[in-house]
Amino acid sequence: MTSVARQSHIELKSPREIDLLRQAGHVAAEILMDLKRHVTAGMKTHDIDALAARIMKERDVTPAFLNYRGYPAVVCTSVNEEVVHSIPGSRCLKEGDILSLDIGIFLNGYCGDTATTFGIGRVSEEAERLMKAGRDSLEASIQAAVLGHRLGDVSHAMQAAVEKVGFHVVREYGGHGIGRAMHEEPHVPCFGTPGTGIRLTEGMALALEVMANAGTAEIRHKPDKWTVVTADSSLSVHYEKMVAITDHGTEVLTPHEK
Repeated sequence: MTSVARQSHIELKSPREIDLLRQAGHVAAEILMDLKRHVTAGMKTHDIDALAARIMKERDVTPAFLNYRGYPAVVCTSVNEEVVHSIPGSRCLKEGDILSLDIGIFLNGYCGDTATTFGIGRVSEEAERLMKAGRDSLEASIQAAVLGHRLGDVSHAMQAAVEKVGFHVVREYGGHGIGRAMHEEPHVPCFGTPGTGIRLTEGMALALEVMANAGTAEIRHKPDKWTVVTADSSLSVHYEKMVAITDHGTEVLTPHEK
């Protein structure tokens, strides 16, 4: 789940806390991939939410999204033109749709938060290109998120990978720090200038997120006040992974196929 929330400081994590985030992140990644394997054409998005709730209960983890600022579900199920935060409901998935799944869980007091986008059956060439751009963007941001680099380097890598193939990143939302709270400082925009922003320091834990649109970068909110859609109804994708900045390299805390 994305956020533009602000806090007063960045909380650096100890090796023990990173281990707890690793445990939560691994479980979140496993749940996300389990959901992906079960999603098929003909399912309604509330069916995915029900499945996610059951899996989370079986794994003995607490849903992070449910009741967060009033959000009424355990997952976000954003289809086609929906960018992020789409509330599961009666929308029925069909062949050719693309689905962005975003999940968050708490395990032993620490948060795991991750997202991916994938096609339902065969999808259009544009959808394939957009999904590849999103995956490449997330990977580029992970490669840039190393000790000593600046936050602007991470955000710029994310932006450049999307824009070089003619698509656009969303500017109103982005990634965030993560730990005992789902949304911590710093905010990580999907766009930025190299060499600017805070310096990445040992102990930082970040949830890197890219949201990319096939058409305009502009977005709007639906009447439910949660669902974000593209202003021109073009396709959108959302990818997210957690990383920890350490003295021995950057570790992906939610390892899964993109």
